[in-house]
Amino acid sequence: MAAVVTMVHDLAAYERAAQMCHLTGTQLEAALFGPAPALFGHVVVDEAEEAEPLGFALWFLNFSSWRGRHGVYLEDLYVRPEARGTGAGHALLAELAGTCVERGYPRLEWSVLDWNTPAQDFYRRAGAVAMADWTVWRLAGDALSGDALPGAALPGAADRRPAAAGTLEPPNEASRTRAADDDGGAGSG
Repeated sequence: MAAVVTMVHDLAAYERAAQMCHLTGTQLEAALFGPAPALFGHVVVDEAEEAEPLGFALWFLNFSSWRGRHGVYLEDLYVRPEARGTGAGHALLAELAGTCVERGYPRLEWSVLDWNTPAQDFYRRAGAVAMADWTVWRLAGDALSGDALPGAALPGAADRRPAAAGTLEPPNEASRTRAADDDGGAGSG
């Protein structure tokens, strides 16, 4: 676990964001092996040596509402500089692609920094394509608080009643029965 945490910090330094990386072994262990793990990981090792891992991949499930299917989001893929060019990165990516195929997930996605051309070249060689029409957006820190999203700040919001958001719940038995009896509006004639 310590080797992966070290490599995460190495990756953050490479991405010019070392000061933003606060991951601890306890956090990573809880995310991977806690009561309801939502993060998954792989390491690549040199089978000829019993040394530290050469690299790692951390990933989680995402969901395509258009396809109605889960996919894999690759949070981090990192190979130690001295192990690059050995096939370690390819082995990690192939393992993740295999997971997608085995589980019927239609896609594997990730983000790459605009300036990280070595990574972009690696992914292109593997057959990946950049999603040029999409831009990553994020709410973080203070922007996640309720004060950061005041309804009154929205144009015309003063004229509308605030919406309430909640968690989707599984359908109860009555709604399942109604859905089974419903023909979807097509009419049975």
